[in-house]
Amino acid sequence: MSAALTLAAPAHLDGLLPLVASYHAEAGIKSNDALRRKGIAPLLDGIPHGCAYLIGPPRAPIGYIVITFGWSVEFGGLDGIVDELYIRPGVRGRGIASEALVALPRALSGAGLRAIHLEVDKENTAAIKLYRRAGFTPRDNYMFMSKSL
Repeated sequence: MSAALTLAAPAHLDGLLPLVASYHAEAGIKSNDALRRKGIAPLLDGIPHGCAYLIGPPRAPIGYIVITFGWSVEFGGLDGIVDELYIRPGVRGRGIASEALVALPRALSGAGLRAIHLEVDKENTAAIKLYRRAGFTPRDNYMFMSKSL
């Protein structure tokens, strides 16, 4: 099984939405088809705020990863946040997510990113191990905080 990344385009929307719905259901994220479409479609259309990559064969992806872009004075420029990462349950445990996270900086290197961040549940030891293997490290005395608007 390959973790090849393909930049998702508008033609991939109908194949990507069921994966997003599966991830949201599994993660307990309250969402609906219209909201998911509203969140994903602009990324596939090329808005400058982020992008989505299909993981595996583009015609039958086994997962996806969404990156959103921001600006960091601390890191000296453009940075990204892994907003969502999902691998189909039937193919988990084969190193696909690790491969995708290692390939991601190469895929984004031309965009001038200075850092990539992600958020993880402190109790999810498997995900923490995965992210550490891919080179992510926790930042001492920092925690990601959010406020919905």
